[in-house]
Amino acid sequence: MESGLGVSSESKRMSAGASRVVGYLLWTSYGFRFRNEKSGDRFDEGLRGIEEIVPTLVQKFIEVLLWARQVVSRKMRGKPASGKAIFVLCIACFLAGTLFTGQMWTRPSNTDNNNNNNNNNNNNNNNLLPLPKPRDCDHKRKLIEGRAGDVMEEVSKTHQAIKSLDKAVSTLEMELTAARRSENSGEQLKRQEGGLQKAFVVIGINTAFSSKKRRESIRETWLPKGSELKELEKEKGIVVRFMIGHSTTAGGILDKAIDAEEAQHNDFLRLDHVEGYHELSTKTRLFFSTVVSLWDADFYVKVDDDIHLNLGMLVSTLAKYRSRPRVYIGCMKSGPVLYQKGVKYHEAEHWKFGEEGNKYFRHATGQIYAISKDLATYISINWPILHRYANEDVSLGSWLLGLEVEHIDERSMCCGTPPDCDWKARTGNVCVASFDWSCSGICKSVERMKDIHKACGEGDGAVWNVDL
Repeated sequence: MESGLGVSSESKRMSAGASRVVGYLLWTSYGFRFRNEKSGDRFDEGLRGIEEIVPTLVQKFIEVLLWARQVVSRKMRGKPASGKAIFVLCIACFLAGTLFTGQMWTRPSNTDNNNNNNNNNNNNNNNLLPLPKPRDCDHKRKLIEGRAGDVMEEVSKTHQAIKSLDKAVSTLEMELTAARRSENSGEQLKRQEGGLQKAFVVIGINTAFSSKKRRESIRETWLPKGSELKELEKEKGIVVRFMIGHSTTAGGILDKAIDAEEAQHNDFLRLDHVEGYHELSTKTRLFFSTVVSLWDADFYVKVDDDIHLNLGMLVSTLAKYRSRPRVYIGCMKSGPVLYQKGVKYHEAEHWKFGEEGNKYFRHATGQIYAISKDLATYISINWPILHRYANEDVSLGSWLLGLEVEHIDERSMCCGTPPDCDWKARTGNVCVASFDWSCSGICKSVERMKDIHKACGEGDGAVWNVDL
C-alpha cells in the first residue's frame, strides 16, 4: 500500500515536473522555428500543435522514467550505485529523448507546405534553413525523370534524322543511276550512229606485271599476233586484249615495261586500276565498264592467262546464244565458302553465306566466263553499288543472282588438260577451254602451253572458218 501510494505521489510530482520541462522545450523549439514569422495564423497553429502532443509526450516520458526508477531501485537496494545501473538509466534517458524527438518531427500540414514555399524566398534574410519537405524531393525526382525523358526524346530525334539521311542518300544513288542510264542511252545512240566499234565478242585476258612469259606463251599458241590480230578484229568482230592496270607508282618501271610490250604487240587494254591480287573483283568490274564504253559487242568474255583457249570453238558456242538477251555462260560450280583465315581463297564475309561449311551459290568458275551485252551494260551502269567479295567469280555471280538471267552451264569451257581434252578432240568434241582444276589454271603453263595446244588445239584456221 505504501509502495502504491509512493508511486502515485511520485507519479504526480514527476508528471508536474515533466509537463513543465516538456512544455518549456516545445515552446522554445516551436518559438525558435516560428520566430520572425509574419503570419499570426501559423503561430496559433503551432500553439495548437503543442497542446495536442504534450499529454502524449508526458505520459510516455513518465512511463519510461518510472520503469527506469523501478529497475534502478531493485538493483540499488542496500548497494551503492553501480556502473550497470548508471548504464540502464542512460538507456532510459536515451529512449525518452527518442520518443520526444519522434513527436517533434511530425509531417507538416498542407497549409504549412504552402506557406513554406513563400518563405523560401526570404531565406537569405532570415538565415534559417527550412525543414526538408517531401514535395521538394518529389519535385527534384520529377525533374530528373523529366531530364531522362528529354534525353530519350533527343535520341529518338537523332535516330529519325539518321533515317532521313539514309533515305536521302539512297535517293541520290537512284538519281545517279538514272543519270548513268540516261548517259548510257546516249551511248547506245552513238552506237547506232557508228560512234562505237561494232564487234561480236570482246575477250579480256587477265594478266599481271609479272606474267610476261605467260603472255608470250599465249602469243605463240592460240592468240594471233600483229596483223593477224587486227584482221581477226576487222573481219570477224573478235577483239582480244590483255587487260592490265597500273602500278602503285604510275609511270614507274613496271608501267614502262608494259609500254614497251604494248609498242611491240599492240594487244593491251589499259585499265585505270591499281594492280593487286586481292583487287580482282574491282578489276573485273572495271573491265566490263571499260569495254562497254569502247565496243558495242554481243558478248564480253574474261579469261585467265594460264588457260588454253580455242577461239573458233568459243565463238561458235557463243553464237548459239546470240538471240538470248541476258545470258551468263560458263562452267557453273558451287564451291565451299572458305572461312578459315590464312587460306588462299579465304572469304572474309563468310557469315553472309550461312553456317560454317556452307557452299557458295551457283556461279561460273573464274578461269573463263561470258556475259551478254545487256548484263555488261548493267554492270557498267551500276558498278558503284555492286558489292565485291574476296573472289571475283563469286562477285560476278552475286551481281547477276537477283536479275532475270539465264545461267548456261557450258562444260566444254572447263575441260582438263591431256589426256582429257586430247581424247575429246579426237572424238570430234573440241573443247572451248582447258586447264587443271588443281592449279585453277594450267599447272606450269609457260612450259606446257605448246604441248597442250598441239594435243587439244582446233587448228590455226578454225577461227577464220566460223560463220557468224
